[in-house]
Amino acid sequence: MPSSLCGLFGLKPTYGRLSRAGSFPFVDAFDHLGPIARSTEDLALSFDAMQGADPDDPVCTHLPPEPTLPHLGEGIGGLRIAIAGDYFARGGEPEAFEAVATVAKALDSTKTIVLPQAAAARAAAYVITAIEGGQLHLPRLRARPQDFDPDTRERFMAGALLPGAWYVKAQRFRRQYRANVLKLFDEVDVILAPATPCTAPRLGQVMMKLGGVDLPVRANLGLFTQPISFVGLPVVVAPLQRPGGLPIGVQIIAKPYNERAALRVAAFLEAQGVASAPPA
Repeated sequence: MPSSLCGLFGLKPTYGRLSRAGSFPFVDAFDHLGPIARSTEDLALSFDAMQGADPDDPVCTHLPPEPTLPHLGEGIGGLRIAIAGDYFARGGEPEAFEAVATVAKALDSTKTIVLPQAAAARAAAYVITAIEGGQLHLPRLRARPQDFDPDTRERFMAGALLPGAWYVKAQRFRRQYRANVLKLFDEVDVILAPATPCTAPRLGQVMMKLGGVDLPVRANLGLFTQPISFVGLPVVVAPLQRPGGLPIGVQIIAKPYNERAALRVAAFLEAQGVASAPPA
């Protein structure tokens, strides 16, 4: 989301690909660390430098580093690229879908694919986020509630009160959903989807209109990212600058540990002038 709203390239690697040691946790089941940059080259440079096992993060992979920088210039030859349809083709503003169409045209991609039960995945992600976040911050909420932003405080308190059985059910669904999503990569290498349902809202804006419906800003900016982060897939965001308007990004989604493919697609779009970041 930050990459899309700021018009920058961003990489959210596979869950567990980069160490999270030293960062403050939010939701252990979903927390990723990744770079934001003005070019795909900078993304690859930083990602390659950060790869490697770390005993201080129990979920960090023990797979050896796989450099991505040497492969940025390989183009998109041989990559099977599809567009996420159904859930990912509705509920946002026109600029979100126009951006996906622009990228798909540049990549000569016409195949549409459906991520099964994406809406349910978003709902389950909400449950896990609320409960894990609430439990993590509960001691601080009890001791120093005044230190929290009021909206955040209420969100954590509500999460701490949710039944544990909901968490178990959401995690069971997560395993099923992940297996079904991974099957899609038998027929495609990369999936395109909107990164955010709209361009950046105004500072302090509480409500926004999506698809003609008034919705809370905070709860709905992750409309299209939550079903992907829910199962830890790697994503590169390609930013599209919009003359006379704010930028918006497109998700380039790959199967686990295939950051290289997503970066290749982003680099191709950058080389073609389709995706770009503003100069420093």
